[in-house]
Amino acid sequence: MSSASDRVVAVIPARAGSVGVPGKNLREVGGVPLVARVVASALAAPSVDRVVVSTDGAEIAEVASAAGAEVVIRPAALSTGTASSESAVTHALDVLADDGVTPEVVVFLQATSPFTRSDDIDAAVSRVRSGERDVVFAAVETHAFLWSLDADGDAEGVNHDPSFRPMRQDREPQYQETGAFYAMNAEGFRRTGHRFFGRVGVAVIPDAIDIDTENDLVLADALAAGSGLDAELDAQASAQGLAVVEAVVTDFDGVHTDDRVQVDQNGVESVTVNRRDGLGVRLLRESGVPVLILSTEKNPVVGARAAKLGVEVLQGIDDKATALAAWAAQAGIPLERIAYLGNDVNDLGALGAVGWPFAVSDAHPRALAASRRVLASPGGAGAVRELAELILKEKAKS
Repeated sequence: MSSASDRVVAVIPARAGSVGVPGKNLREVGGVPLVARVVASALAAPSVDRVVVSTDGAEIAEVASAAGAEVVIRPAALSTGTASSESAVTHALDVLADDGVTPEVVVFLQATSPFTRSDDIDAAVSRVRSGERDVVFAAVETHAFLWSLDADGDAEGVNHDPSFRPMRQDREPQYQETGAFYAMNAEGFRRTGHRFFGRVGVAVIPDAIDIDTENDLVLADALAAGSGLDAELDAQASAQGLAVVEAVVTDFDGVHTDDRVQVDQNGVESVTVNRRDGLGVRLLRESGVPVLILSTEKNPVVGARAAKLGVEVLQGIDDKATALAAWAAQAGIPLERIAYLGNDVNDLGALGAVGWPFAVSDAHPRALAASRRVLASPGGAGAVRELAELILKEKAKS
């Protein structure tokens, strides 16, 4: 039997091979690999208890794990271009079953939908868990006139009478499957081996893009950069719990600084910090949110800056995750109520340990992938202040 904490499992099949777009699941949209984006969407959905990526690729496994997912390595027989996604989901459920996990709902997500919203996932899961539907899938409403070609190459109306052209608003809508997600009763899926069974419902989403060609990738990247879709996703993540943050922990180099260092002729190093970040730290402290600087760097400048800000500091730390866990335990603050702001691979352990991992905008790709949210500001340019304002804004609402 599964525990209460394993009732909803998200499974993301992500093969290493791809015909249309080579290495598709690792290609980036908005600077974040596709597989990391969908992991982030699943993790941001409160209804999802466990996120699993099924893959045959070592690099995909590494990125998915850094993003916060569990990884199931699928066998070669299920990694071919002809293997169904259902077979990958079934295999992942088999692996979980071996560990005693039998979910009530399985959410099959695809990395090729880069703008999947967590609240859409939650709504679909709720409909399945309530028994309203056995399956709920993502779709967009369409009023398109569809045609097919007969054996002679002549066009025939598929969903309309060509001799009758009603206005768009007078036509009954139809629904185009996007492939973004399928929330399914787990027992029904196991029984049928297919994503559609029983009572099927549609989760109408306002827009969708599925990455199937290089042009799709270019379009998605442009949308992420200019349309505000990523900002909308970020706002959802913020609204879904930032108010519970009880402490903020940050790296130093590349977060409080721009990751550059000046060295004089005597070998003395110096860095540049941002006064806006200092005010952000002060605002957190005045609101009762403790701040810790956790740094690998041994240079005394780290301690000097922490003293100036009036915050705790742990420096010269190689294993940040262990040090952070010990500090949190001593402070009596649950890790899931800590926000960590990092920028590089030495932050991965800490990013994976906390409930609210953040990265500066110019962070290393692996740090970006491991973060729940990527800030708009780069390191040394107000990122700490940005994070402080996000947290305090949500606390003011609660």
